[in-house]
Amino acid sequence: MVAKSVEIRLPGGLEARPVAELVQLASKYDSTVHIEVKDRKVNAKSIMGMMTLSLDRGQELTLIADGEDEEAAVADMESFLSGTAKAS
Repeated sequence: MVAKSVEIRLPGGLEARPVAELVQLASKYDSTVHIEVKDRKVNAKSIMGMMTLSLDRGQELTLIADGEDEEAAVADMESFLSGTAKAS
């Protein structure tokens, strides 16, 4: 299992489009991927779960991945959330 704290640096935070892109990115990995904010933990592959978080720029969250490709999943999602990469 890999867990990493990340600050959201996307200009508009996690609005509908970035959430959809992040869910697509998480879904590319075989590992289970969760996002934890304060006392809430949601499946990063669930669009509905992710939308309930309503995350803004500057907020901190924890990426948690567990599985064969956990390190790659966390690295790519961190890159996306920091605004240095786009989901393809």
